[in-house]
Amino acid sequence: MTLPTLPPPYRHEHGPIKNANEVVNEQLTFGQRASDWIADKVGSWGFIIGQSTLLFIWAILNVTAWVQHWDPYPFILMNLVLSLQAAYTAPMIMMSQNRKADRDRIEAHIDYEINLKAETEIKAILENLDAQNLVIAELHQMLEELTNNKTDKMNVQPERCT
Repeated sequence: MTLPTLPPPYRHEHGPIKNANEVVNEQLTFGQRASDWIADKVGSWGFIIGQSTLLFIWAILNVTAWVQHWDPYPFILMNLVLSLQAAYTAPMIMMSQNRKADRDRIEAHIDYEINLKAETEIKAILENLDAQNLVIAELHQMLEELTNNKTDKMNVQPERCT
């Protein structure tokens, strides 16, 4: 009677899964951090409300001349300030968006690595389950043989001595 054998235990020989946030943050320069900070601030409701309030106050002060007309009605100075602001913030926002695209590529690559590791693990699990099914079938057959042998021995009537 041969004993059934199972495959050796699966060894997890892959490196740890990387965190995309840590990978990206390790590569950031000061300029990239600054562009991300500016994009976060400029793209917020706080900035929109603050900017709108400032422009409203600017227009009211210049129309009513409470202080002095430093920028009369067509508000040329305000247009210049807003144009300068747009000229500087737009490229910074674009830099931040490009970095977001780079981050998405890094996340996609990490997801790909995770999927490869999961595929390897699932394959090992399925192979182990197949081996277990074979062992269980062999054990079941061995039990049937033992049960049949035992019932055969019990069914044999001992001869009587007369």
